[in-house]
Amino acid sequence: MSTVETTRTALPTGTWTSDATHSTIDFTVKHMLVGKFRASVPTFSASLVVDDSGDAKLEGTAVVASIVAADDNLTAHLAAPDFFDGERYPEIRFTATSIEVDGDDVSAKGDLTVKGITLPIELKGEVSGPAEDPYGGTRLGLDLTTTFDRTQFGLQFNAPMPGGGFILSNDVKVIAQLELVRS
Repeated sequence: MSTVETTRTALPTGTWTSDATHSTIDFTVKHMLVGKFRASVPTFSASLVVDDSGDAKLEGTAVVASIVAADDNLTAHLAAPDFFDGERYPEIRFTATSIEVDGDDVSAKGDLTVKGITLPIELKGEVSGPAEDPYGGTRLGLDLTTTFDRTQFGLQFNAPMPGGGFILSNDVKVIAQLELVRS
């Protein structure tokens, strides 16, 4: 008996929302030329809507005040005007303008808004599922990453290193691991 393999070319239809318990958004920035500074955004929402024609819309909103680093002083600094300026700009937003699927690979091009500045970015990664869960629901996984220049979004803080260079890279890598549940 032979099996026919098919390649995924579209996302499954439905309205999918992030499961906050099983989804994460983290970011890293090269630190002091040798390490990585890491932070998490625990309060966010993401939704994916795929209609019967296969058109997909992906949106996400992250709450700046929820951003946490390994140290309370660093967490406070991220909320300050040097970085995200959480009082003036309480949310970070992404809205996809196009989504392409090729097998398990997915690419979402769209607009990222940070500190009131909106610029195009591309998220790339993998899609997994859908899969039935033990509670009668259906889940879909999206693991997405992107890298962008933080200074283009007004995140300007930096300090020089004694031997040259700066303590922070301009490149920020975002890692979103989304477990979405069909509504």
